[in-house]
Amino acid sequence: MTAVLTGEARMASKSTGLIAAAVSFISFGTSGAFVKPLLDADWSPAAAVTARALLAGLVLLPFVVFSLRGRWSLLLQARWPVLGMGVVGVAITQVLYFAAIQRIPVATALLIEFLAPLLLVGFTWAVSRRTPAPVVLVGSVLAVGGLVLVIGPGAIQAVDPLGVALAFGASIGCAVYFVIAARPNNGLPPVALAGAGMLLAVPVLAVVAATGLLPFTATFGDVTLLGSATPWWVPLLVVAVVGTALAYASGITGSGILGSRLASFVGLMEVVSASIFAWLLLGQELTLLQLLGGVLILGGIASVQAERPAVSPPAVAVAV
Repeated sequence: MTAVLTGEARMASKSTGLIAAAVSFISFGTSGAFVKPLLDADWSPAAAVTARALLAGLVLLPFVVFSLRGRWSLLLQARWPVLGMGVVGVAITQVLYFAAIQRIPVATALLIEFLAPLLLVGFTWAVSRRTPAPVVLVGSVLAVGGLVLVIGPGAIQAVDPLGVALAFGASIGCAVYFVIAARPNNGLPPVALAGAGMLLAVPVLAVVAATGLLPFTATFGDVTLLGSATPWWVPLLVVAVVGTALAYASGITGSGILGSRLASFVGLMEVVSASIFAWLLLGQELTLLQLLGGVLILGGIASVQAERPAVSPPAVAVAV
């Protein structure tokens, strides 16, 4: 009876983690469709990401305060994860990605950045010196193949070496995000880690803007959204609340339950979600190859999820 109850509890926990991860990749997927009107209105990518991080941090702030309930020492105890999330998981990853797309095609940069799950598999392999389970290797091949189809086979081409290096740096930052999100972090609630990290990222992004490393421009007139003139703050608010605050908070929650590797594979569905939103909101074509790529990514996720732990966790006694 105990084993059955323990198994059911694990299954329920994993289901909760998958739901949280799905909310995250769907939320992240809205970003492109709602950022595009700002970029078309001469917002620079760096200005857009700084504004979304600031607004997202402010949106999450009341939830951070409520989740801590006066336990401010938790932020101090988890200072390194918070620092890593803000500086690496948000700021550096975004800066490297936007610097990369100034030198190489967006599709190529995305393909390289979303190699983060393979980096995690390779890192675990190197540290543990244990060959990953066959289901993980098969899942990796399926997921990368699906990613290429969703983004477009043309993403693989000879490009600027520095741009490739910057995109690879963004991939490392993305992997760090999943690792930090999956750690217990001294009892710090996921929403507090997301909110504090977001607010910490803002001054880092501001310093980058001040150095002139990336263009930093913004306009404050109407933008075109869904074919209509809309105030500039409307798409920005959607990106900040849905595509950033909700996406990071739910993503950290899901990673804490699923672990960094599985969560990173589930996160690949962001490119599928983004393609669907671009089709629905921007009228961009959604091809059969992209749909097939989504199916392959799902197959890769299912394969990785099927991996069984080498050692079964001990059963927990249940008092009756």
